[in-house]
Amino acid sequence: IEQKNISYHMSDLNFYEYIFKKIYLALVKKQYKNFYCGVWPLPHALTSSVEQYPLNPQTFAFDYGKHSATQQGCSLLDAAFRRYFSLIFPDYTAGRWTEEFLKCQISTDHNDCENYPNDDSSERYNLSVSAGQASLNAATVWGILRGLETFSQLVYQDDLGSYFVNETFIEDFPRFQFRGVLLDTSRHYLPVHAILKTLDAMSYSKFNVFHWHIVDDPSFPYQSRSFPELSKKGAFHPATHVYTQSDVRRVISYARMRGIRVLPEFDSPGHTGSWGKGQSDLLTPCYKGGAPSGTFEVTSVFPDSYIHLGGDEVDFSCWRSNPHVRAFMQKMGFGGDFPKLEAFYIENIVNITSANNKTSIVWQDVFDYHERVGAHQDFTVLVEVWKHGCYLCKVRQVTKAGLRVILASPWYLDLPGPTHNWARYYTVWPLAFPGSEKQKRLVIGGEVCMWGEYVDATNLFPKLWPRASAAAERLWSDEKQTSSVEKAFPRLEDFRCKLLRRGIQAGPLNVGHCKHEYQGV
Repeated sequence: IEQKNISYHMSDLNFYEYIFKKIYLALVKKQYKNFYCGVWPLPHALTSSVEQYPLNPQTFAFDYGKHSATQQGCSLLDAAFRRYFSLIFPDYTAGRWTEEFLKCQISTDHNDCENYPNDDSSERYNLSVSAGQASLNAATVWGILRGLETFSQLVYQDDLGSYFVNETFIEDFPRFQFRGVLLDTSRHYLPVHAILKTLDAMSYSKFNVFHWHIVDDPSFPYQSRSFPELSKKGAFHPATHVYTQSDVRRVISYARMRGIRVLPEFDSPGHTGSWGKGQSDLLTPCYKGGAPSGTFEVTSVFPDSYIHLGGDEVDFSCWRSNPHVRAFMQKMGFGGDFPKLEAFYIENIVNITSANNKTSIVWQDVFDYHERVGAHQDFTVLVEVWKHGCYLCKVRQVTKAGLRVILASPWYLDLPGPTHNWARYYTVWPLAFPGSEKQKRLVIGGEVCMWGEYVDATNLFPKLWPRASAAAERLWSDEKQTSSVEKAFPRLEDFRCKLLRRGIQAGPLNVGHCKHEYQGV
């Protein structure tokens, strides 16, 4: 625009600035008219349009609705607001800002800020972005956390660094209540910072259970208050390779702030080789030639209502060789039936956990032993199906017996195979077995397992992510809407780039690159 012999006053500058902003926004809107919503895992009901709203990190804020049961001072949500502000605006100094900006108002029906998430916590939420206002509503703070994650994934940047979010309406909830990740910290010790970083990554994929397989045959890193010798003699190193009581509290607190339960596993009577180093009378001595050849406080430390008792891969050879064990079996009327002895042991442990108001989870081996000896009556445990082969046949068998199931068999991510082969973990159909609706309601979810034989902090993250996210969508989203690998791939590829930008070393899915490839990594 050419003007001559005109004095420029402030009103003129404001006019030209206004025109420039209008032209700029029109160009941006045209550039993003084909905006693609890449939320992972996919919400159950989502509609969006090309209508855009700018976000200014200098004025954007989360706040509480007037009628929300939760208000400022809720440490869990106040911390979440700060955390997600940084995730939404990782480099907010760039870009230019417009005059009208969007804010996000949250509202809950219940004030459960001081609670821990549990097996029936609601994670349902509704999110709407329209007319310059974002609104996030949920029954509980746990639903708000899931909605915050979704909102953070809706925000995007243009080439100049400005932030936008499109008009969007979402109604969302998890398909399965139990969505877990197992880490094995016995075969290789994982530093606390690696566990905390895993919890961050879990929250980005809406996982809600951290299954901590904390001890096993190779080492006993859990530092017990009652039996300190267990870690002093059973850990790889009694000072550097242990989880102190403070470490455990830190993990539990960090998980709670992200809506994640911590499920401890102390696997017995098998997988207890490291226990005997610090408690000489704990393990059954094996006998050769008539002579020996060698070789809880959990309910108060871990607040979750579930505890994993293990019970898998029990080797009966030591029991069989021990004359005291054989004499006890004769006294109990078990004869030489060692599965009956194992069932007797597990039932006693289950009774102890029940007396402490805990629900027991066991590996499927325990179910198989009880099935063999006909001892399923009044045996109320959750069964985790982990063996390969026809795992859905086992799911059907367990649910037919009236027991709840957690599925792990198809999601052993530590097994050999190319790290980019995520589709095998995506195309899993947990309820694709013949059975009644009642049986299928007994499948409460599943979990990804990362066993530690060949995994430590150096390779944990690229082996786990983003393949674990494929299982996360299967456990959260509607199966019919997420049955296509081809349609899911662009969203997962975009989500993997989000993980990289958030500092999670997620492995590549194919040839290509991310716009912010190495920030934070």
